[in-house]
Amino acid sequence: MVNEKLVIIGSGPAAHTAAIYSGRAELSPLLFEGFMAGGVAAGGQLTTTNDVENFPGFPEGISGPLLMDKMREQSLRYGCRIVTKTISGIHINEKPFEPFVLNTADNEEYLADTIIIATGATAKTIELPNSATYWQKGISSCAVCDGALPIFRGKDLFVVGGGDSACEEALFLTKFAKMVYLVHRRNELRASKIMQRRVLGHDKIEVLWEHEITNVLGDEKVIKKVVLKKSEPSQVYEKAAGGLFFAIGHKPNTDFLGGKITLDKDGYIVTEKGSTKTNVLGIFAAGDVQDKKFRQAVTAAGTGCMAFMEAEEYLNTKDSK
Repeated sequence: MVNEKLVIIGSGPAAHTAAIYSGRAELSPLLFEGFMAGGVAAGGQLTTTNDVENFPGFPEGISGPLLMDKMREQSLRYGCRIVTKTISGIHINEKPFEPFVLNTADNEEYLADTIIIATGATAKTIELPNSATYWQKGISSCAVCDGALPIFRGKDLFVVGGGDSACEEALFLTKFAKMVYLVHRRNELRASKIMQRRVLGHDKIEVLWEHEITNVLGDEKVIKKVVLKKSEPSQVYEKAAGGLFFAIGHKPNTDFLGGKITLDKDGYIVTEKGSTKTNVLGIFAAGDVQDKKFRQAVTAAGTGCMAFMEAEEYLNTKDSK
C-alpha cells in the first residue's frame, strides 16, 4: 500500500476546491469521488440542478453537471488523482501522526497522512408518482438555489415542511412568486416563534394545515398542478402550481464514519469554530457535511480552501515532528 500524503473524500465544490489548491501545492492529492455515494452521482447535489445562476464567474448561468465537470477537469489539471470508489470506513489511529487506513466498498485499503472529508449532505424528499419526471422541471429541494429562475416567477409555488428551513424558503420565494403555499401535515408549525410570526403574517404566504402533496401533474416539460390531500375533513383536490420545493431537511453523508468522528445530533460533523478541524488530529471536514446552515456551492468551495490550508499546516507539523 502506498502511503498518500492527502486523501480527499467527496466530489462536490468543497472536495474539488481542496483538490485544486492541494494539487497546485504539489501534494498530489488522491480524491475518492464515490460511485453513486449517497444515491447521487459524482459531483454531488449540483448534478441534479439544471441551472446555476449564483456561482461567481458565470454571468449567463451554467448547468450544475457542467459546473461540476469543469471543477473535476481543473482538479485533474493540477495533479489530483481521482478514483471512482466509495469509502466505506476509516480506521482512526491511536497514536498522533500515524497514517490513517481507509477502506473502500470493494475491500481495498489505502493509507493517508491526512484526510479531508467533503461528502456533503443529501436533501430529503418525498417520493411522488411523478417526482422523477418533474425533478428540476418544477420540483426542487433548494429555494435559494433555484427560486429566482424564470420558470418560477409569477407562479403559485408550494413548499413542503414545517420547520425553520421551510419557513425561510417560503419567505424567500415571496420575492418571485404570485403566491406561496406552505404545506404542512400537522396543525401547528415546528419552526421558531419568530419564523412563525413572519410566515403567518405575510400576505403572500398561505399555510395549508393538515395537508400533504400526493402527486404533481404537468405536460412532462414542467409541472402545472399539485394533488393535495387534506386529512380533516378528508379531501383530495388539485391546485394550479408552478413549482414545488421540498424543505424537510438534509441527511449528511456520514454513516461511513461509524461514530469515529464527533457528529452533532443531526449527524453533521462537528468542527472547531472558524476551522475545518474535527475532533481527530489530521482529519478535516468541509462543505455541507459540516454545514447545516448555508449549504451553498460557493460556501462549500470556501471551506474546501480552508480545509486544504489546515491540512497543509498539519502535514508541515507532522514532517517537523
